[in-house]
Amino acid sequence: MTNSNIKEESSFKDPDAGVFVENGVYIRKIYERYRPEYEKLMQSGLYENLTAAHLLVKHEEIRRGEDCIVIKPEQVFVSYPWEWCFSQLKDAALATLKIQQTALEFDMSLKDANCFNIQFLNNKPLLIDTSSFENYEEGSAWVAYRQFCENFIAPLALMAYTDLNLNGLFLMNINGIPLELTSKLLPFKTKFNLNLFTHIHLHCRMQNKYSDNSKKVTNIKISKMQLQNIIKNLQSTVESINLPKYETEWGDYYSFTNYTEKSFEEKKKIIDNFRNIINPEIVWDFGSNTGIFSRIFSDNGSKVIAFDIDKMAIEKNYLKIKHDKETNIFPLVSDLSNPSPSLGWANKERKSLSQRASNVDLILALALIHHLRFTCNIPFENMAEYFSSISRYMIIEFVDKQDSKVQKMLLNRKDVFDDYTQENFESVFGKHYNFIKKEKISDTARTLYLMEKK
Repeated sequence: MTNSNIKEESSFKDPDAGVFVENGVYIRKIYERYRPEYEKLMQSGLYENLTAAHLLVKHEEIRRGEDCIVIKPEQVFVSYPWEWCFSQLKDAALATLKIQQTALEFDMSLKDANCFNIQFLNNKPLLIDTSSFENYEEGSAWVAYRQFCENFIAPLALMAYTDLNLNGLFLMNINGIPLELTSKLLPFKTKFNLNLFTHIHLHCRMQNKYSDNSKKVTNIKISKMQLQNIIKNLQSTVESINLPKYETEWGDYYSFTNYTEKSFEEKKKIIDNFRNIINPEIVWDFGSNTGIFSRIFSDNGSKVIAFDIDKMAIEKNYLKIKHDKETNIFPLVSDLSNPSPSLGWANKERKSLSQRASNVDLILALALIHHLRFTCNIPFENMAEYFSSISRYMIIEFVDKQDSKVQKMLLNRKDVFDDYTQENFESVFGKHYNFIKKEKISDTARTLYLMEKK
């Protein structure tokens, strides 16, 4: 992506602006039709207010022409709502409402409430779509109300009251989880929750009632104060949705490892020594759990994306990050055996995880590959090919069959994994990598490797 003016496939729906890649950097072209709203955003004080509050992505104007204004926003890693834990989605919802509240103070309003327009920079949710604002007209309702309910309240309520995994419905509904489906999936008791009844169940009922109405509704007038009160009610609704206590398979992983205290500390020391050899800038940690080993890198200046399949492990990591005000580590939910695919129109509207891998220096794969082999039946060759397609370096942990965790995994199944040996592991990965370092962890059946792609 080094040529100028390569249009991003995801921006085709916006008639007011387009996102392009110019010399490897994302830019946004503000088209002439949107110029008045853009000028108001910039000159009214709204832009300064929102950027100072870390609610809107900062940008610099790089040129002005007769047909468009070109701006270069801060560059962010684009993540998707099904990759967020509950609190990330909740924070994104509250940020959207705060942006709308602030916009109304400057006589502007968000014309959409698409969750994809919110991204995380330094673990703070902010709006990346600079062309999302329109002029507020006295008496008008919030045009993005339904979209906000489908993009935020619906998945939050489903995660809290039905099942933590249900934000995965975004994979089949990238425009938002339908209210009718949400109403059916939520337990009956939510109908006695006034806020959820209003914004989900009643909203769904009214939506179905008027879906065949061919006449445009024009007689509904809402004052600005009434609209501000609606936004406040949406805020209290989001704030009131909380997760019950969950116990997941990996949420307390580090409390039940088979490491001794000595071997655990030795593992951290070996990894830190490997880090010193390569000094990576961008690290992807697959199977990060709550981020103990991720922080060996983030605490030393690396930017780390910490992936894990366990939503509560990511939840705990994110809450710790917020509490400690960490900025170098970004946790995301991902099933490595089934990572995010390309989605949307022509399978190009939302990029797969591997398509979003840019300038990754190092992959961490600690206590991971035995799960991929025994649980997911993924051969070493497939692992090595995938990992080497993403980054130059890799730190990987081989766990021998003698390890008690592996013995437990194989306890109730036939061991058909004759290929799972350290010798074969080295042979297969050696086709893709050169081994820089190899260190056995004392008092364990585990070995750490530092590798460089051939």
